[in-house]
Amino acid sequence: MTMTVKPKSIIKYIGLCLCLSTGVINAQILQDTTSLNLVKKDIDYIYNLQFNNAREVHSEISRLYPEHPVGFLLDGMIKYWENYPMLSSTPARDSFESDMNQSILLSEKNKNSANEAEYLLADLCARGLLLTFYSDNDLSREVIPLTTSTYKYLRRSFDYASNCSDLNYFTGVYNYYREAYPKAYPLYKPIALLFPGGNIKIGLKQLQTAAKNSVLLRAESYFLLAYIYLNFENNYPEAIFYSKSLHDLYPDNVLYLALYIKTLLLIKQYDIAEKLIRALQDEKGNGYFTAQINIFKGILQEKRYLDNNLAREYYKKGINGISNFGVYGNEYAAYAYYGLSRISKANGEKHSGKIYRKKAMELADFKKINFDK
Repeated sequence: MTMTVKPKSIIKYIGLCLCLSTGVINAQILQDTTSLNLVKKDIDYIYNLQFNNAREVHSEISRLYPEHPVGFLLDGMIKYWENYPMLSSTPARDSFESDMNQSILLSEKNKNSANEAEYLLADLCARGLLLTFYSDNDLSREVIPLTTSTYKYLRRSFDYASNCSDLNYFTGVYNYYREAYPKAYPLYKPIALLFPGGNIKIGLKQLQTAAKNSVLLRAESYFLLAYIYLNFENNYPEAIFYSKSLHDLYPDNVLYLALYIKTLLLIKQYDIAEKLIRALQDEKGNGYFTAQINIFKGILQEKRYLDNNLAREYYKKGINGISNFGVYGNEYAAYAYYGLSRISKANGEKHSGKIYRKKAMELADFKKINFDK
């Protein structure tokens, strides 16, 4: 079996790793307990999708620090999460990009060496969030120059890791992905050789340290650990620990909830997964999440209740819904196509089963996550 690797994937993961550290603030704010608490509160509101509260706190931060890059970073974060998944056609895109670019500009205007670490982190965060947005939407014209100019800033962050426990997140990201990514996708081994070596075990330990001790990067560290253990390590018990912890921290974040439900289904904890899904029957207004839930329902019907007819309906409904979100929906659409393939084969429809399977393999980045077992 051959594995097709999409060139944008490595950029997406670099962007993901960078953008998630959204709690960047400068030393002036770090020395001000009141302002620090405001930033932490704003971040928690954003990740829990409580945007009215987030905007109120953001207004106070902007009043206190009107020309600091963190204000623009947080403003852009609110827009990004409020419109998630943000497509290239999303009306808020221009404003979001403006916020990120302004944060980068203000960060790089800093000439005070005493504040270099904090402004460097702000710069990386804005760049990373932009990279994720561009790569998720196949905007390669924007991705390539931004990626080229970002690597040197990522490497500079190693110089300041001892100053802040949160920076274990960045060092962990580099150490892990530098080694794990080319192992998962051998096509990229020649590219990886151009960069200094990493260490998978050290990277994981650094990310775990960030998850336990970070002031601002706790959610991001939990998310990345859940993601790594699920997709790269295929260690589902560890993945469930981190995905549950993340859901407990931010129960209203449907992206984190979907990750938790998916992991529950993979380890066949159907009771808990179904209870969470039933509690969401009245969930309205989020077509992306609704499509994910329909695919989860299909998995439950197929695997737990052995009702292939109803499972097929849910899978097709989920595919129709998730198709509105472009590449954001590929992985979940793949789960549905894997399911349709299994059902077709069970019904003796071998040709249809092969077609569905091929489609699933084209869409899935992680071929082992298929719910076959």
